Amino acid sequence: MIAAEAAAQSALPAVPGAAAAAGVSEREEPVWPWKDAPIRALVQRIHQLQAERAQAFRRLEEGHRQYLHSGPPYDFPRYRSTVHEVTQAFAAASREVLAVEAELAGRRAQPLLAGHVRSLQQLEETRLATVALLQLMGAPELTGQEDPLQMHQLKMKVIKTMEAISEVLQDLKFDAESSE
Repeated sequence: MIAAEAAAQSALPAVPGAAAAAGVSEREEPVWPWKDAPIRALVQRIHQLQAERAQAFRRLEEGHRQYLHSGPPYDFPRYRSTVHEVTQAFAAASREVLAVEAELAGRRAQPLLAGHVRSLQQLEETRLATVALLQLMGAPELTGQEDPLQMHQLKMKVIKTMEAISEVLQDLKFDAESSE
């Protein structure tokens, strides 16, 4: 699944002490497959992580849709499980995105590209928080308490955030091509 794949490719050990169990000192830098990769490969990896995030958002939306159609009584445990899996996938992707940002800002001395990656991460955080709020506001328990104007504003915020994400990804690709 997404979470398992992302965790397996993550730059950081998922559990403290996992590095020692694997025979690597925790003070040593974790093995990261992208360390000596060309910038083009790092940018491609960011795009792959974005595709994984998009898939996770689709799973979250589908899980919420299934939850809304499951009742009453509503199947909250199943929805909670979906949210947990998606949260793990987002966390794994975020760890790797932050590792790419650190690589670009540090060793690679590419502050412009690192800034794009940081902006991307912040936009994804905004998108996730907004989608979560929309789902909460649409919960069956709040039926009749919806604020249509606020719901519309939040939906517009998600759309604008997605547009900004697309722009940052284009800028990242263009600026990466220019840097090589």
